[in-house]
Amino acid sequence: MSASGGREYLAIPGPSVMPDAVLRAMHRASPNIYAGELPDMMPELISGLKAVARTEQNATIYIANGHGAWEAALSNILAEGDQALGIYNGRFGVGWAEVARGLGAEVIPLDCGLKTPATGEALEAALRADTAGKIKVVLCTHVDTSTSVKNNIAEMRAAIDAAGHDALLAVDCIASLGCDHFEMDAWGVDVMVAASQKGLMVPPGLGFVFFSDKAAAVRAAMPRVSLYWDWTPRANPQAFWQYFAGTAPTHHLYGLQASLEMLHSEGMEAVWARHARMAGAIWAACETWGQGGPLKLNVAERTHRSCAVTALHIGVEHGLRLRQWTEGEAGLTLGIGLGMSTPEDPEGNGFFRIGHMGHINAQMVMGTLGSIEAAFSSLNVPRGSGALEAAAAALA
Repeated sequence: MSASGGREYLAIPGPSVMPDAVLRAMHRASPNIYAGELPDMMPELISGLKAVARTEQNATIYIANGHGAWEAALSNILAEGDQALGIYNGRFGVGWAEVARGLGAEVIPLDCGLKTPATGEALEAALRADTAGKIKVVLCTHVDTSTSVKNNIAEMRAAIDAAGHDALLAVDCIASLGCDHFEMDAWGVDVMVAASQKGLMVPPGLGFVFFSDKAAAVRAAMPRVSLYWDWTPRANPQAFWQYFAGTAPTHHLYGLQASLEMLHSEGMEAVWARHARMAGAIWAACETWGQGGPLKLNVAERTHRSCAVTALHIGVEHGLRLRQWTEGEAGLTLGIGLGMSTPEDPEGNGFFRIGHMGHINAQMVMGTLGSIEAAFSSLNVPRGSGALEAAAAALA
């Protein structure tokens, strides 16, 4: 078998598949950045982003990846010497905390392991222990892309309120926005960060920071914020260039315009339902394979799993060979086991991830699962039978 024909497929948790409409929108000559359609489209883009985030509050765009969005958000709410509480469910919860420490903040960890979400009880207890009220912000991933753990954000807000604490709730939706159900205003989120290359289906390069009026008041009390990261002029620009603190990311904006049109044409409830259906098919196949072999989903409870990415463990004996076979023989690239190292498997090769975010449908999911089944067969990996039938039944 050879992958030399046909189109390769990235089933990794971002960058996600780009729709043809996005590619067509970006395939154009450079526009005027001083007047005309590019400045004119910005109010609609901002309102479209707010609709995806389910917020009536503030939205900003940065020329940055997700790490840049982390720093942008934190630069506006944390000063040197401030305290934050970091909820850890995987590599990306830890990574956001590392950015906070790089800004001079102290981060108190609430480590929930790599398989389960945070509980309201644990967060409430941690905040009640902060009797001096020093913690300024709770950092939480909605979905940690490395582990596929999904936190209950409404439960986190309820825990903060139950503790009577004034900390902001800041949520990383880089993996989840446009895939998993999220309600910024209804769930009481003060700061939310996202990026272009996952559920929004645009190439990497745009970071998004949404913030509440309460977070804006915290920013107003900050001793200083660097000009580039300052969200105030970006959220309330007096001129087009202030949206980006300089030259606009021209072609990314055209791609974003196309992707937002697709999302709103489908409807966010339908987008979430489609992702849940595709995820359910993948889970059905993986659970069936696991009944007769070493494959295990990283997150046991379905309600704790993301509909954007699924992290799996198959063991060091099979993991790397599986990924090499699907890429070399089927043209399918699976995600690596990021941040999942163990003493027995220091490279994390016994883990892999399936990305199922953004521009996906049933035939793409079934093609991914069929390629994995072929790899299992070729490599003689023990597994339960009937996985593809189970996936098909979940899609029916």
